[in-house]
Amino acid sequence: MTISTIKAKGISVSVDLTVGHLADMVIDRDGRQLKPLHRAPWVDAPETLPKDLPQGTVRLSGDFLCAPFSRSDVEDAPLHGWPANSAWDVVDSAATEDGWRAVFRLRHTVMGASVDKILTLRDDHPFLYQEHVFSGGHGAISVAHHPMTAMTKGGKLAFSPKRFAATLDDPLEPDPARGRFMLAYPASSADLSRFPAAGGGTLDLTEYRMDDRREDFVTLVEADHGGPGWTALARHAEEDLVLVLKNPAELPITMLWLSNGGRDYVPWSGRHRGVLGIEDGRAAVGHAASIGDNWLKREGVATAFALGRGVSFRHVIGAMPLSGGEPPQAVTTANGRMRLAAGGWTREVPFDSDFLRIGQPAAS
Repeated sequence: MTISTIKAKGISVSVDLTVGHLADMVIDRDGRQLKPLHRAPWVDAPETLPKDLPQGTVRLSGDFLCAPFSRSDVEDAPLHGWPANSAWDVVDSAATEDGWRAVFRLRHTVMGASVDKILTLRDDHPFLYQEHVFSGGHGAISVAHHPMTAMTKGGKLAFSPKRFAATLDDPLEPDPARGRFMLAYPASSADLSRFPAAGGGTLDLTEYRMDDRREDFVTLVEADHGGPGWTALARHAEEDLVLVLKNPAELPITMLWLSNGGRDYVPWSGRHRGVLGIEDGRAAVGHAASIGDNWLKREGVATAFALGRGVSFRHVIGAMPLSGGEPPQAVTTANGRMRLAAGGWTREVPFDSDFLRIGQPAAS
């Protein structure tokens, strides 16, 4: 068995145990079936892929744990580390009084630490509640979630308050023979609707346009606002709202990967379209950079967890129907509910408001 599926009333989630990726997520709500997560078009397809591809790219799906984020240049491992590229075992998976809880364990260790993935579903909650726990180990590790969604006609984005957005020194695809990009590198802006563009002028990070063929990567640094960190994507054609939430004390940055036909080489081949990665993390790009000096640390942002005393962090992914294409401008959680509000509408849905442990220090 390579796929493990857990279910509660109104929601199911499947895990690809060969790499620990979420292979699928289905939410039944208001008479509709929503599928917020992306699965790369080559996964399980009858095609030959380059032999040197990391398994995490071969089976690129849904969401996965990066540990470290990006380059594994401290401990030998593939891109994004063993949690994204190697097998997990089911330790426990069973129905609870109000849903389902499953525990998965990575067969590899990470810097000597064992890694558990705990997934919880609750009846009638349109959310997956995730926790990762590192036990033992030595040194320090950068981490990030890597949820990906995809759109056929673009969408609009909204965020919890951010200090600023910034790009790296170099784009993901600098060679025009292999791909293209649209943002300026390096650049930064406190106004997410006006980010410097590669050709001059600005681009709006709150709008995903399908006619922008690009491969771009930008980091958003959370402001100090006392609530959950969140990203909301209103997908136009899908008529739904995809939500990703975190505790900013644990995961202080959100990295956006805009992958819209911006890579021309195999396996991307210009067909990876409309994909948005919403990658909440505690990381710089690369393990060595994360535990050493880096630009985020100079901004007072933590980029790794110290191992040895036990580390855990939590994350939430969900979706709900939405017509009109306008994401919320405010998301608050209290008393077992989530309240979403925009200029012309408000909505409440069931939500485990204690799960993200807002106001508590990050485990380290």
